[in-house]
Amino acid sequence: MIGEFRRAAVILPVVNDSFLSGELDGIRWLYAFSDEDSLSRFVATRESELGTDRQYVTVVGARVLDVVIPAIEGPVGVALDAGSAQGMLFPPVSGIVPDRVAVDASEDISAASSAGTSGTTNV
Repeated sequence: MIGEFRRAAVILPVVNDSFLSGELDGIRWLYAFSDEDSLSRFVATRESELGTDRQYVTVVGARVLDVVIPAIEGPVGVALDAGSAQGMLFPPVSGIVPDRVAVDASEDISAASSAGTSGTTNV
């Protein structure tokens, strides 16, 4: 699945000039969507939080993993098609993100994080 994600074009929603993300258990999860329908369904459930201005960028998954994630402070993974039955998580571990930003599997992830709890991340 990671190979498919790396080759695919994905949609990253933008709110207030930041990529939309959420934080859970010390990991920031960057929201990415496989198509506009998946994004629209997600936005419909968060209309009040996201407002009516629907901005997004389309980028190849490899760029998200290799460039965007390392530019964000703290452990960051990808939540693909969040809120859908087909949704999947790509955690910030070796083999998914560059080793320099991967979380060591033996380390307590919550202690490793310096990420905040806001819903967006500036990159």
